[in-house]
This record gives sequence, structure tokens and C-alpha cells, in this order.
Amino acid sequence: MTHKARLVSGVLFAAMLAASSAMALESGAMLPLMSDSVTGSYLAGRQALTDLRTEDAARYFRAAAAGDWDNPVIIERSFVADTANGQIAEAARVAKHLLELSAPNDLASLVIGAQAVKERRYGAAARELESVGGDTFAGITGGILRAWALIGDGKRDEADKVLDELGQGGLEDFLVFHRAVMADVEGRSAEALVLAKKAYEADPQVARIVEAYTRMLGNAGRFDEAEKVIADFAAQGLDHPLIDAVKAKIDLKQRPGVFAADIQAGAAEMFHSVGVALAREGSPDIAAAFLQMGMYLDPRSDVIDLVYGQLLDGASQHDAANRIYDAIPADSPMKPMAVVRVAENLDALGSRDEALRRLGNIVQQNPRDLDALSVLGDMQRAAEKYAEAAATYTKALDVAGGDAPGDWRFYYVRGISYERNKEWSKAEADFKRALQLNPDQPQVLNYLGYSWVDQGVNLIPALDMIQKAVAAAPNDGYIIDSLGWAYYRLGRFDEAVQQLELAVQLRSTDPEINDHLGDAYWRAGRTLEAKFQWNIAASVDKEGNVKARVAKKLAEGLDAVEAAPERGPVAEGATAPTAN
Repeated sequence: MTHKARLVSGVLFAAMLAASSAMALESGAMLPLMSDSVTGSYLAGRQALTDLRTEDAARYFRAAAAGDWDNPVIIERSFVADTANGQIAEAARVAKHLLELSAPNDLASLVIGAQAVKERRYGAAARELESVGGDTFAGITGGILRAWALIGDGKRDEADKVLDELGQGGLEDFLVFHRAVMADVEGRSAEALVLAKKAYEADPQVARIVEAYTRMLGNAGRFDEAEKVIADFAAQGLDHPLIDAVKAKIDLKQRPGVFAADIQAGAAEMFHSVGVALAREGSPDIAAAFLQMGMYLDPRSDVIDLVYGQLLDGASQHDAANRIYDAIPADSPMKPMAVVRVAENLDALGSRDEALRRLGNIVQQNPRDLDALSVLGDMQRAAEKYAEAAATYTKALDVAGGDAPGDWRFYYVRGISYERNKEWSKAEADFKRALQLNPDQPQVLNYLGYSWVDQGVNLIPALDMIQKAVAAAPNDGYIIDSLGWAYYRLGRFDEAVQQLELAVQLRSTDPEINDHLGDAYWRAGRTLEAKFQWNIAASVDKEGNVKARVAKKLAEGLDAVEAAPERGPVAEGATAPTAN
């Protein structure tokens, strides 16, 4: 999908990052002396958890814990692994033992509190979470979960007080959405709408906020307002299956139903949003634990299942992810996206032909599935079926409309397909159109600028474009290579060397960039360094194209080569849209 899910404030991101770093240090701390078998199980569990092989991790840590039940370091990792594996009851049991050994531990209390909320023991959950606090990710989440428990226990004023205290830390923009959902679950519809509108106005691009707000508007019979919110969301080039489902109801003037049906579903959404944030901030094991708690509290929330599957995909656990996707019900709005993800995973597992076949079937059954069209086009392009990819992207543009800011990406990838298929006039037009929609997009600026440089045309405008791209992405070795090559084509060899040396530092194993640096060295009169760099280019070339190109240079020098190297831009910088 193309929507952006900025679900928590920068303050919360920073807090969670700090906490994640602290946990990493803790889990790597010196262990008390223990047997080799316990140590082996512990180390195997750590690696498995890092890889998100959660079932293996839980099994290894359970074995380690059985051998050293009173070791708090092992017990802490064990309950995290159980949680990440979705074994919440077992995780809560182990977490209670950890608190006996080494209290306090906010994450342990959070798991125990989640179990109590699931079992509707709201008073017990509130008491368990009373000691949880501070600016750690577990402390903040524990505070919100405690507010949910207090709502369930009929203590709204106390819940508001908890949220007010959290809000003083700069989190109010994040909390207002959860306040809205709490009010809606309690039946305070008018107050919920006011809060949801405030959350929406703070960030109208977050799909879950848009969904909640339009549901509340629709349930209040304010269909025209709901239609406008959805239209504004789509006008930004954004989409989401759950918003499409709401739109179908709104178009028929039907009430779309509540966003969260009960306390458990509302609390699950909190775990979902924080889990997404943790995943994006590089804490996949803790993100897995949070998402599993969300799925535990609300097994009907297929959107959390999908995000958890994507987290597994990010760790290359494609088979495990596919089991998650396959389990999503056929009538779920998220099912089409899940089927597309399965096809992507088949490709990642080496079954590209089967993946293409499945994606083709999906598109045939639903020609307006933008996600499927996008992934199919990307996969066709990766398979070097450029004409087919261009045709698929054309269909995607027909569905998307082609005029929204977010549509730049389809023009860009279609332009790449045309360029690779040697249809330059079409490619150039698409790159220009992409820049009309997104004038500062560095990958498009680089691709068009480099293409002009490589053709020896429009060199000054191309240089301006590439310099603009470098300013936007100063650590992108491919873009810096383009800048160096532009200087080379302009005869500014010393500047070319300077930029290409930087590009090689950033992309030391790229044969094309090493070859470019060799050419620049030669033209700058540094012939020995040129030959050394060409040898590097040949040695790191896995496909053989560059090796064949530099052979004559090494034998006879660059002057003996009549034509400059020909290649397309190295980095495309576009991937298939994803959902959160």
C-alpha cells in the first residue's frame, strides 16, 4: 500500500529507541556461571530471537530456563520469546517469576496486565500496571493499557488522569487518538467524534486514524463529511483496504460499524500502533511481542496479523509469514493484500514463475487491485520483462488516476521499464511527469539526470538535477556516482575523481562505480591507480559485463576504447508499496 503510518510522536520514538538500546545491553550482559547446555540453549535462543524464528527461540529459552530457573537474564529473554511467539499465557507465567526474582520489570508487568485485560479482570490489570511508568516504551504502553483497564473497570476519571500524566511528556498528539477510541467504546459518541477530528487534523495521512474518524462520522449519520475525509485521503495518493470497506458502506448511506468493539479491541490497537513504531525503529523482537499481544487481545484484527507477517518478511521468515497470511479469512478486507504478500514471498523463496502466475490471476480477478498491479509490475521488471511491466504500470495508473502526488512512483517505474526496453522517448516523458508530481524526488532526479549524462545530452540541466538529488540523499553511493560521472562527461576530471572516490567508499563492491573511478583516474593522469581500480571492478563483477569491458582498458588503456561505458542508472530506489 502507499499510505504512511506515522503512528506515534517523535518523543515516543526516541523513548522507545532508548529503551530498546537499554534492553539490548541488558540481554548482552555477563551471565552468571551456568552449565554448557544452559549456555548453549541461551545463545541459540538469542540468535533465533534475533532472526525472528520465534518458535525456536521460545523452545531454546525454555530449555535454558529449565536448567537455571532462578537466572533473571534467562527468564527475561524467555518470557519475551514466548510473547513474540504468541504464547501469552506461558509468557505471563514466566513474567511473574521474573518479577519474583528481579522486580520491577515494566515489560513483564505489561504482559501480565495484557492477560488480565484479555480475561476482563480489569481491576487486577490496573493494579498490576500501577507501578509501570517512565519514558520507556513499556512504561508508556503500560500507562495506556492501564487507562484501558480503568475504563473497563468503570473508572473513567482515573483513566483520564493517567492519560493526562502521560500527555505531559509531549505525547498528547499520540494519546488523543486513543482517547477518542476509548470514548467511542464507552458510548460517548459526541466526545469521541470531537477527539477523533482532532487526531485526524493532526495527521490526516494515517490510515487507522482516517478509518476510525470516518466510521464515527458514518455511525453518526454524517455521511457527506465521511465521504469528504475519504476523498481527501485518496487525493493524496493514499489507500487502504479497511478504508475502502468503510467507503463501500458510506456510499450506500449505511453505518459502517464501530472501530473497536470492546476494551480488548481498543487495547489491541494500542499494541498495533506501538508495534509498528518499534518495527520501524529497529527492534523487531520487541515489535513481534507487541504485535502478538495485539493479536491476543483482538484475534479478529486482521490488520495486525498482516503487519506481523510483514515483520516476519523483513526477517526473511517467509514461510512463517505465509502461514499468517493464509490464516486471514477469505472474507476479510485484508485478504487480497495477504494473497499478494504470499506471491511476493514465493518469489523471495525462488519460485518467481509461480509468483507471477498467482499475481496474474489476482489481477485478472480484480483488475483494480492497485497493490497487486504494483507488485506484479515490480516482479515483471525484476524478471526483465520490461514491456509487460510497462503495460502493468499503465493499468496501475489507470486505476490510480495518475494525477495524485503519490502517483509519481508509477510514472517512475514505468519510465524505468521503458528505458530498459529501449523506448527512451516514453521513458523520458514518464520521468518528467514523475518530477511534476514530486519535484524533489532524488531517485527520479538521479535517473533522468544520469540518463542524460550517459547519452551526452542536456549535461548542464542533468548536472543540476543530480546535484539536487545528492543534496536530498547525501549518503546514496549510486547518486554520488551519477554526480561524479556527470563531472567526467563535462571534462571536470578532478571533481569527478573526488565524487567517485566517495561513491566507492559508500558502495565498495559495485563494479560499475569502481569502473567509473578507474576512468576518472585515467583522465586525471593517474594511470596506475586507474588500472588498479579496473582490476577491482573486474574482481567484484559477478555478471561479467564489467569484466569484459575493462579487459581492453587494462590491456591497452582507456584511449583505446572508442565508446564510453554504457549502463543504466544503478539505483532505482523504488519498492512495492506496503501496508501498516
